[in-house]
Amino acid sequence: MFASIAIVGSGAIGLYYGGRLAEAGHDVKFLLRSDYDAVQQHGLRCRSVHGDFHLQPVQAYRSAEDIGPVDLVIVAWKSTSNHLFSSVLPPLLHEKTQVVTLQNGMGNCEAIAEITGPERVLAALCFVCINRLSPGEIHHSAGGRMAIGEFAAGLPGRAEALAAIFAAAKVETVVERNVEETAWKKLIWNVPFNGLAIAEGGKTTDLLLANEALVCEIRALMEEVVAAAAARGFALDKKLIEWNIERTRGMGAYRPSSLIDWQEGREVEIESIWAEPLRRATDTGLALPHWKKLLDRIRQACATR
Repeated sequence: MFASIAIVGSGAIGLYYGGRLAEAGHDVKFLLRSDYDAVQQHGLRCRSVHGDFHLQPVQAYRSAEDIGPVDLVIVAWKSTSNHLFSSVLPPLLHEKTQVVTLQNGMGNCEAIAEITGPERVLAALCFVCINRLSPGEIHHSAGGRMAIGEFAAGLPGRAEALAAIFAAAKVETVVERNVEETAWKKLIWNVPFNGLAIAEGGKTTDLLLANEALVCEIRALMEEVVAAAAARGFALDKKLIEWNIERTRGMGAYRPSSLIDWQEGREVEIESIWAEPLRRATDTGLALPHWKKLLDRIRQACATR
């Protein structure tokens, strides 16, 4: 079903999951820009808790036109680049190409579906700690589980087939009935930790958890995410709150991806991680004061950076 694969957005996430697929023997083509020269010369290097790997040579390309049509497109860039879909996706598509997004937050599937139609789109949520150390070099420090589901009615068995491919490539993978519900589960972590890391002026997760007042704020934000999911029809287990806090304590001085973007002067995924989910929840009539205040603080921090 997926004989050829293109990775769009070859940052930490794209390099890791694409690298695992290539390591397993799949025909994987990476769309690279800033890392192109380094990967061409030195390959792709990954230090991983699930086993290091070094790929060389790597099928690296500078443009989607150079890659051409493939069976599966994996979108792994930040949602701040979604405005490029109209130019990047069409050269990669043939009449049966499927597209899966590994992106954070909400609204990404809809943006892809505008080009491909909803029946071609899947979503995968990645619960993982990965950082890009240098061009073509990444560090996978924890996690890696992937939850895959359909955006709309697609090919029967398609999500299961994709999950099997990732599972055979050393990626723990599950198939979810509803990807929006899974997205809300991931937001339990992303909303407070990515958000407060920026709003508090650049604090890693260990520093956030060392401050009891901030721990209370983290819990309040997580409770609002659970309430938002419930308003949308998804009853999340409140045990996920303490589970997420405790697993984060084991990460040490971890820099969430949004904090890295903010500190390095890149655009932060404000819309997909905070604004769009908040909009969907408040459209139901729900008041979420902690979340709204956090969003205002993030916007202010990004505007003055």
